[in-house]
Amino acid sequence: MSPHSDTAPAGEHGNHRHGHGHGNGGQAQGHGHGHGHGHGHGHGHDTEIDWEAMSDHLVAAGELEMPVLRDVAARLHGLLDSAGHEVRRVLDVGSGPGVMTCVFAEEFGTADAVAVDGSQPLLDRALTRAAGLGLAGRVGTLAAELPAGLDDGLGTADLVWSSKAVHHLGDQQGALDALARVLRPGGALAVAEGGLPMRYLPRDIGIGAPGLLARLDGVQEEWFAAMRADLPGSTPVVEDWPAMLRAAGLTGVTSFTCLLDLPAPLSAAGRAYLLAHLTRVREKVGGDLLAQADLDTLDVLVDPDSPEGILRRPDAFLLAGTTVHVGVRPH
Repeated sequence: MSPHSDTAPAGEHGNHRHGHGHGNGGQAQGHGHGHGHGHGHGHGHDTEIDWEAMSDHLVAAGELEMPVLRDVAARLHGLLDSAGHEVRRVLDVGSGPGVMTCVFAEEFGTADAVAVDGSQPLLDRALTRAAGLGLAGRVGTLAAELPAGLDDGLGTADLVWSSKAVHHLGDQQGALDALARVLRPGGALAVAEGGLPMRYLPRDIGIGAPGLLARLDGVQEEWFAAMRADLPGSTPVVEDWPAMLRAAGLTGVTSFTCLLDLPAPLSAAGRAYLLAHLTRVREKVGGDLLAQADLDTLDVLVDPDSPEGILRRPDAFLLAGTTVHVGVRPH
């Protein structure tokens, strides 16, 4: 699978496609625990993700989340600087269209930043983005199917980053173990997993029953559990990410959370992002997971002509928390 970095606000998981491993070029996605991009929530039986079709959404999410992405990169730079470790090569594993790869190239001005993904169209988008930002000589790509590609061909790196990609792999601990082996002594592995669910509407929106987003969280959890169960080599694990990094042999494990806070009134770009998110939710969710009244409410929210739709509501906002867990390979 090619889990791309879910580059979207922390609160949605992506739909899964076996054989890759994209995550979030940014982060605001996740499932109910707090990724925020806009992968569709869906039936327990429909857990496939068309990552290429989602590429525009992943880029849009990354642009919205840019302040958070830059904050994350700066914090990781500070952590490695304080340890006296020079960063010469950064791997963005499950990079998707390379939004975060380019952020790392900008932050680490003398390092090579490499987008690693199983989708060649997304890697091509990463190179196009890099060229547009004047980073063509500093951003590279590496085609690798995950998890198989973790054990060979990645080379070594001073910083390995993976956002919302590991949870798309059957053996999450095994994936972290493999990523840790890529690190040079003193290098850091940083994974964006968990966090806070994306919030974008008040509890009571004046249509349907109050608490719609909480009910969608429940649907997302069901979808996520089904997705995990369907993964090749799916292995149950307590998702204590700091403990998992320590189990991978890393030290100095720490975590931090960055907040994406875009208050109402939301920009046109923010509304377009939410419309795409809700449209995918509505397409995936049926009456077996959500009451008809809630489906009717979703129909109103995705109607571009409705004054109560997400494109026209004055109360739409975007709030999400991205949590990053970091561990260092000992010398």
